[in-house]
Amino acid sequence: MAKPPYQRVLLKLSGEALMGEKPYGIDPETVKRIAGEIRTALAAGIELCVVVGGGNIFRGLQAAEAGFDRASADYMGMLATVMNALAVQNALEDLGVHTRVQSAITMSEVCEPYIRRRAIRHMEKGRVVIFAAGTGNPFFTTDTAAALRAAEMSCDVLVKATQVDGVYSADPKKDPNARRFARLSYLDVLRRDLKVMDASAIALCRENRIPILVFSIQEEGALPKVLRGEGRATIVAEDIETCEEEAVG
Repeated sequence: MAKPPYQRVLLKLSGEALMGEKPYGIDPETVKRIAGEIRTALAAGIELCVVVGGGNIFRGLQAAEAGFDRASADYMGMLATVMNALAVQNALEDLGVHTRVQSAITMSEVCEPYIRRRAIRHMEKGRVVIFAAGTGNPFFTTDTAAALRAAEMSCDVLVKATQVDGVYSADPKKDPNARRFARLSYLDVLRRDLKVMDASAIALCRENRIPILVFSIQEEGALPKVLRGEGRATIVAEDIETCEEEAVG
């Protein structure tokens, strides 16, 4: 079997990725499918860690706009990510994958505290590490947490699972003239204000030279393909020539 192009990978899963067709919460079948794709990646010899969002349960920013104190709302969102992390852990362990959840907010009864060296050791032993509770600080997104953990874990790539098969010039579900990018530089993303990840996350990845692969988690089997260097995705990296593809319509 050919050696995968990436040895250590951080997968960023949004909370919405766990909903499936449901309008809210966690769809067990969807989580099981994603867990199966993670197991396939591990079997190829990849060390893998995960940052999970919480938007399927609670969105701190939206709650703040509705009148919640922003810091309190963000902490509530962090707790939602812990619930999602435990759901993914359960699905992985049902498939025989050894998994550890580490939370940036201490809650020792349900998961480990975040300890960088312990997390690296877990991955070296073939375990999946799921990072929950974002950075542990309000006013930071789970995208920023993903970029931070990818840098701390010395990951070769940050793989962001989304609802579409890459980065577009506009929302392809709303704009039929949206154009898909095959390749982008970090500066292109910032200049064009493309909604890949927030600016802090892009800056962190740029500073640490961590490429970002954006793909659709909706396509079954897409994660192992992308990690093999196949499949359909947008790559964001340093000093890369922008390649713009076809319009949606």
